Parts: sequence; C-alpha cells; structure tokens
Amino acid sequence: MARTQLLVLAAVAIFSISSSACTSEKPTDKETTPVLSGPPGTTFPMPPLEARAELGWVLNDGKRATLADYRGKVLVLDFYATWCAPCRQSIPRLGALGQSYGLRGVQIVGLNVGGPDDRIKVADFAKELNIQYPLGFPDKALTDLFLSDNQTIPQTFVFTRDGRLVKRFIGYEEATGTELEKVIGETVNTRQ
Repeated sequence: MARTQLLVLAAVAIFSISSSACTSEKPTDKETTPVLSGPPGTTFPMPPLEARAELGWVLNDGKRATLADYRGKVLVLDFYATWCAPCRQSIPRLGALGQSYGLRGVQIVGLNVGGPDDRIKVADFAKELNIQYPLGFPDKALTDLFLSDNQTIPQTFVFTRDGRLVKRFIGYEEATGTELEKVIGETVNTRQ
C-alpha cells in the first residue's frame, strides 16, 4: 500500500513539473524551466516597437499586423501552440486580463508557433477556449528575435506603450498568471 502511494506521488510530481511548459526540443540539462525571466538573451538586441516596425504576423482572418500597429498600447504577445497543455491553462487568464484591461489600452495577441500542422487547428482551438483576443502566425524574423534563446512555450512578453519590454514570462502556472496581472496593472498605470 505504501509503495503504491509513493509511486502515485512520484507520478504526480513528475507530471506537475513537466506540465508547466512545453518545448519541442529535448532538454540539454536537468534544470527546471524558469517561470519568469528577464529580457531574452537573443543574438539581436530587443528593439523598441518602432525600431522593428516591419516585424509582425498574419492574423487568423488573413490581415497583416505589425508591432508598430500597437504603438500607444500596452502590448502582450503570447507565443503558444494548440497542443501545449500549459498554453491552454494560460488562455483563460489572458482572456480575463484582456477583458479587465482592454479599455485601459491593453492589447493581447496570441501567436501560434506550433508548426504548419498546428495552424489548421487554430480556429477550432479559439472556439473551444472562447478566445476573444486576436490570434496570428508570426513572421520567422519575429519568432527568431523573441524565441531564439529558448523555444519553450508558452512565452508571454509585456511591452510598454512606447515599445519597451517590461517582462518576459516562460512557461505557465498559477503564480505566473498572478505575476502577469501585476505587471500589466503596473504598466498600464505607468505614464511614459
């Protein structure tokens, strides 16, 4: 009986650790994925939005959007895939934040990085999870810039109204949602 309980506890612990982030790459070390981190250590410097105005994505409806389109708004970019369990867990919180802060100038955009086979699933995914914010497919240059040092998803980036990166979140668990809400609230209330 005690051995069965120990095995169940071990299985639950392993599932909990592995379900806080998704990655398509095999881990190269035994460290857990950080929940929060600073700006990405990419090969490119993280630009203000106007410096890379051409970077963008194609929205689910086929229209093109760029980083520059969101100047003057607090922009929250969420990189996700439909098959990623932590991504699915983060979406209700992102939706609630969009509802709470939308009138105060916050725009959340979900960017699918699940690959070509995942693109065809996005419309059904949006219906299933009742996603009300825009969804799109990022340009390769945008993905290279934001995810070059770590492809773990979900990854969420919060930018000020003038395009400065405030915080990067890697993975998702309940504490991440709480911190994300705090960062968005502080960013909305900051006057540039």
